[in-house]
Amino acid sequence: MEGTGTYLTLVVIGVLVTVGVGQILLRSGQPFLEDVFRNNESAHSVNRLLVVLFHLLTLGVLGMISIIDVPENAGPAQTIVFKLGVVLLLVGIAYGISMLVLLRIRERRRQQAVSAEIDEKIAEQRRGPGRFRRGGSPDPEPRAPSEQPGD
Repeated sequence: MEGTGTYLTLVVIGVLVTVGVGQILLRSGQPFLEDVFRNNESAHSVNRLLVVLFHLLTLGVLGMISIIDVPENAGPAQTIVFKLGVVLLLVGIAYGISMLVLLRIRERRRQQAVSAEIDEKIAEQRRGPGRFRRGGSPDPEPRAPSEQPGD
C-alpha cells in the first residue's frame, strides 16, 4: 500500500503548502493592490478573488500531478519530492505571470496619473493670469492696449 501512502502524503503536504502560501498572498498582497487600485474596498475584493483563484488553480494542479506516474525505481520520498517540485514550479510560474500583469496595471495607472497632472497644468497655464509668452517668461499682469508693443 506504498502507493496510497505516497499519494496521501503528497496531497496533505500540497494542501498545507497551498493554504500557507495563499495566506501569505492574502496578507502581503493587500498593500500592493491598494497601490494599484487606489481604493481599499476594491483592493480587498480583488485580493480575496486572487487568493481564491490561486487556491483553485494550485489544488487543481496538485490533483493532476498526484496521479502522474514516476519511474518504478524511485522510492516514495523521491516521488513525493519530484511531484511537489513540479507543483511548486507551476505555482511559481503562475504567480510570476500574475505579478507581471499587476505591475503593468500599476504602471499604466501611474502613467495616466502623470498625464492627467500634465494636462491639468497645461490647462491651468492657458486660463490662468500668469500666462506664458513665447520667450517662456510669465507675464505678471496684462498690459493696457496703449502699452502693447507695436508690430
